[in-house]
Order: sequence, then structure tokens, then C-alpha cells
Amino acid sequence: MPRFNSSADGNGYPTEHTGLLGNVSDEQPSGNFLSRALHPHRSRPWVYYPSQAARLTYGTLVSNYINLLLVFVPLGMVSGKVGWSATTTFVLNFLAIIPLASLMGFATEELSRDLGETLGGLLNATFGNAVELIVSIIALKDNEIRVVQASMLGSILSNILLVLGCCFLIGGLRHHEQTFNSTVASTMSSLMAVASASLIIPATLYAALTNSKADSRGNILILSHGTAVILLILYITFLYFQLRTHSDLFEAESEDSDAENGNARRRRRIKLTPWAASIVLLIVTILVAICAEFLVGSIDSIVEATNISKTFIGLILIPIVGNAAEHVTAIVVAYKNKMDLAIGVAVGSSLQIALFVTPFMVILGWIMDKDMTLHFHTFETVAFFLSQLVVTLLIQDGKSNYLEGAMCLGLYVIIGLAFYVYPDDAQDIGGFISSITGMTTGSS
Repeated sequence: MPRFNSSADGNGYPTEHTGLLGNVSDEQPSGNFLSRALHPHRSRPWVYYPSQAARLTYGTLVSNYINLLLVFVPLGMVSGKVGWSATTTFVLNFLAIIPLASLMGFATEELSRDLGETLGGLLNATFGNAVELIVSIIALKDNEIRVVQASMLGSILSNILLVLGCCFLIGGLRHHEQTFNSTVASTMSSLMAVASASLIIPATLYAALTNSKADSRGNILILSHGTAVILLILYITFLYFQLRTHSDLFEAESEDSDAENGNARRRRRIKLTPWAASIVLLIVTILVAICAEFLVGSIDSIVEATNISKTFIGLILIPIVGNAAEHVTAIVVAYKNKMDLAIGVAVGSSLQIALFVTPFMVILGWIMDKDMTLHFHTFETVAFFLSQLVVTLLIQDGKSNYLEGAMCLGLYVIIGLAFYVYPDDAQDIGGFISSITGMTTGSS
């Protein structure tokens, strides 16, 4: 007679062999009282499955205090559907996406835990910036190219300046000096330099073609499409480097991450099965898409009502939505002196945006016949280059303190002020690059 397999571990939680809401066996009920007691889903499935679903739902909702903001999800949808004011719709959906991003990270973590190191790492990399990706796809569909470009650049700057600056500052106030793996930090900063070059080269080409009879738009598109493909290949190579061939370089970060994730799981006392995590991820993705649709749809009205530029909204406000949960996580682990993990969250997330999300949006624009290119305005390109340069200089020694954090935050505020007064109708004719070229030619 076949033996029954328990669907839970010693603590009563599902194991990796558990089904969606428990391990459902194909055996027929034996009629034995003990069997019915041990396997209630056999005798009363109409009670067991709803109770399991309710337990997992409750455990998911209480996994993070930020989920209290989920009350704004239905409010944001109602405001967009019934036509409340643009400001109200924008604010409600802005607040709604924050907890949805947290839930997406929670479900991704639970799903990747049972897929192994390689697949789990790839899944985390793919969904790590899913909110920004969804918002950008909605904006690209509506032909809001400026919003897409600004949100990409804003996500990078918010991670390498705002998040990293807060980590250095908060951690430095508690610890005299903090150290981290300089080899990993140097590798990431080198990749950021390549990403910065991928924006500078199209801006330089645009400046060179300003007075030329050549097809500027066509040439920029060809360069952007080719560069996007190369950046995606570099990103895949980096994942293979990190997860396979040189994983030993990231061991300290992985140990910190595993300990932190283990503590988080003990606090929330819930373990989603792969099927349950997939369902949560699917539902949250749909909700994010709906809220993002209303959010992007209200941007034009917000610009007209408040005189805030689309660039500022995409560069400063939208990145806060998708990165709020990651921001808190990075700051907490930095306060606990786990700087390898903090660097991995801040700089690693920036790399995902620069080497994966941005090139992916260029390729998607190519497919959708949208003029999404890597030609950002010169002002934006210079801001990105200077930010990447400052961060590279700060992390190359493998040490940090609160003064370095203040530097990052100060530069972020300066850039934020600059983009606040930067109008959407500013003409980008490559003046900065042309003037630099002219100065170089004159001096020679």
C-alpha cells in the first residue's frame, strides 16, 4: 500500500515538493480516521483549500509594513476609471505602485529560492526592476519617449547617488569606517563606465551630424539598435561571470544576502510554493500595469497644471515608485555594516537598468516602430557621466564613510534642482560637445 507524503516540513510549512496550496496526492481516501486528520484536503477540500489560500494570502500581505499602502490600489484604479482630477489620479497610483513593487520583490524572492542559483539569479535580475520596465513599456506605447528616457536615467541616478549615498551616510554615522569587496565594486563601476559611454557616443554622433546632410535620425537609430544588442550581450556575460565562472568573488555578498533573506523569512513566517509565488507575481504584475496606465495617462495633465516638466517627473518621481522597497533594504543592511550587500543592491540595480532595461526598451521600440534611442539630451548624458565618475572615485578603495555619503546626496540634490528648472522644450543641438570639440581644436 502506498505511503502518504507529508506536505510540510517540521515547522508545518510547505516544502519544495508541495503543490500550490499543499501536497495533493493521487491516492484515494482510505476512510481511516487518522488519514482524514492528517490530510484534511481529502475529506473536506472545500474547507482545506480556501483556508490554505487565506493563510498564504495573509502571510504575503503582512510580509512587509509597506503593504499597508495597498489601500491605494483600488483607490487609484477608481480615480482613473471615474475621471477624478489628474493630480489625484497621479498621487493615488503613485502611492499604489510602491507596495506592489514590494510584493513583486517578495514573490520573486520566494520563486527564485527553489529554482537554484543560476535560474534564481536570472529571475531576480529580470524582475528586480520590473516596475520600471512596466511603467516604461506603458509610456513607450503612448509614445512618451522623454518619460521613458528620463525614468531610465532617473533609476540609475537614484540608485548610485541617492541609495548609495544614504547607505554611506547612515552606515557611516554608526561605524567609523566601513569596508566592502573592492574587486566587485570595481567590476560594477567599470560596467557603469561602459554604459555611460553607450550614451555619450550617440550624443557625440548627433553633435557631429548637426551640420551634415546625412540622415541624423536614421544613423542614430542604427547606432542605438546595434549598441542595445551589444549591451544586452554584455549583461548576459556579466550574469554568467557573477553566477558561474567567478561566483567566488561574490560569496561574501551571497552569504550576507542569504542571512538577511533567512531573517526576513523567519519574521514573516510564510513560505510560498513555486505555484503560489507565480500566481502572486502574475496578479501583482497585472495590478502594476493597470496602475501604471493611469499614472502615465495623467502625466500630461500634471505637466499643464503644475508646470513640472516630464523630464523631472520621469527622472525624480517615477524612480521613487519602483525603488522604494530596495532603498529601505539597502539602507537597513548598510546600518548593519553589510556593505557588500548594500553595494550589490544599489550599484547592481543600476547595472540592471543600464545594461538590461534600457537596451531592452530600445529593442522594444524598434519592434513597435517607436523612435526610442540611446540618444539622450546632452544635459542628461553629462549628468550621468559625472555621477558615474564620482561614484567610481568613491568606491574604488573599498572603503566608505558618512562624508562620502553626503557627497553622493549633495550631487543628487544638485542634479534634481537642475532638472527641476530644465524645460521639456529645451533644444539639444550638441552645443556642449561642439564647444568642447572647438576648444580642443583651437588649442591644438
